[in-house]
Amino acid sequence: MGRVEGKVALVTGAGRGQGRRHAVRLAEEGADVVALDVCTPIATVPYAMASADDLAETARLVAAAGRRVIAIEADVRDGAALDEACARAVDELGRLDVVVANAGITSTSPALEITDEMWSTMIDVNLTGVWRTLKAAGPHMVGGGRGGSMIIVSSMATMHPNENIAHYTAAKTGLVGLMRVLAKELARHSIRVNTLHPGTVATPMVLNDAVYRLFRPDLENPTREDLEAVTRTTHALPVALIEPDAVADAVLYLASDESRYVTGSTMTVSAGNDL
Repeated sequence: MGRVEGKVALVTGAGRGQGRRHAVRLAEEGADVVALDVCTPIATVPYAMASADDLAETARLVAAAGRRVIAIEADVRDGAALDEACARAVDELGRLDVVVANAGITSTSPALEITDEMWSTMIDVNLTGVWRTLKAAGPHMVGGGRGGSMIIVSSMATMHPNENIAHYTAAKTGLVGLMRVLAKELARHSIRVNTLHPGTVATPMVLNDAVYRLFRPDLENPTREDLEAVTRTTHALPVALIEPDAVADAVLYLASDESRYVTGSTMTVSAGNDL
């Protein structure tokens, strides 16, 4: 028996990176998965987004783990699409037990130079998109009468802010307040709600030129090695970047019955960046 055997999990932002690892890790431990990603560019995002082929590869990996999978191209800014995805999960897979609200974007700018479009897009995806995801999934979880787990992927930026990401930090900090209210409201239904705060994780959202410049504004064309020279100094543990598998293991814990008494918490996976 796997640690989430027989459960059904919805994972947003599942096309690649952390989302893919969360989906596959849950499948390896017995969960069927609804993998959702937007699979299209977003104008304010300065790096390539996951593609339809990326999402198909996530689905292939979940199926290779022996679990059922539904892959859906949908935008977390679209409440109707999320309602449809959750209804489909219950219709085709029989239930919904776990939500991993992982979809998110980043962009960089000094706070006083952030455009209205950059700000609204960031809040719509990283904060409102999470609320819409949980709003769509919640009634199915309550109606199932089996309890469940909502895992909201926030960020170490809520505890250790950096320059040039005011909009990102505001959105991710808002998730903590959302989590705390939902944890109280849903506790009577045995639905646990927690935020997960990764540090600098080795995924395409971090390994791109825009983030390299965020960490190394002193260099004209910084590289991953230049990024790591900085991040290594911010960690108590002797590592430069956090591997996605480590975050997926934390997701698995929060999804499983091992965390049955854990709700309203802010879990960090930061290599000691919060010390």
